[in-house]
Amino acid sequence: MILSYVRTVILYLVLICVIRLMGKRQIGEMEPAEFVVTMLVANLAAIPMQDSGIPLLSGLVPILTVLAVELVLSWLVLKCGLLRRFFCGKPILLIDNGKLLQGNLRMTRVTLDELAGKLREKDVLDISQVQYAILETDGNLSVFLYPKFTPASAKDAGLQASDQFLPIVLVDDGKLIRQNLQKSGKSEQWVKDTLDAHQAEVKTTMLLTVDAAGKHHWIGREEVM
Repeated sequence: MILSYVRTVILYLVLICVIRLMGKRQIGEMEPAEFVVTMLVANLAAIPMQDSGIPLLSGLVPILTVLAVELVLSWLVLKCGLLRRFFCGKPILLIDNGKLLQGNLRMTRVTLDELAGKLREKDVLDISQVQYAILETDGNLSVFLYPKFTPASAKDAGLQASDQFLPIVLVDDGKLIRQNLQKSGKSEQWVKDTLDAHQAEVKTTMLLTVDAAGKHHWIGREEVM
């Protein structure tokens, strides 16, 4: 029984490593080849998990082989456009300069209801406002409105937009993230002074962030009843 637990844990950790090596993508964002590899690896891992009579190495070899093939194929796809189009496909226009391409809809098996749903996900209710709609290889829809229907930016409105800075987490759930102090250019004393201003301590802080402009954001921890 203990051996079965150990085998399962090992296979689980190997699967996590395999998925991480394949890249950080959600299921809905995978290319067809990546989805096939993910399903294949999961099935290969299930066999030695269920049958303890199969040597663990015999279960790992097919998984690692599939991973190796996937990594080599990914490299070849990056280098060769023909292979990239074969394995990944290519973006397909569904709306071209305001014209609905019905042939492409039939080819991609996208119904009008599905197209309308994808447009609503982009906050577009009127299809006549769409100049271009492109079905990407991962199944997402890129939508470009006619300029007159595009929301005005700060530049269009003649406004001076302030710069954006990425916040750096200094305290996370009651723990001080010391490696981020150097990135932020702040010291532990600065953290202490900032928390004192909020009448808080590190252990009573849920989140403390600071950006390059010096703006900080503090959230206190809620007491657990």
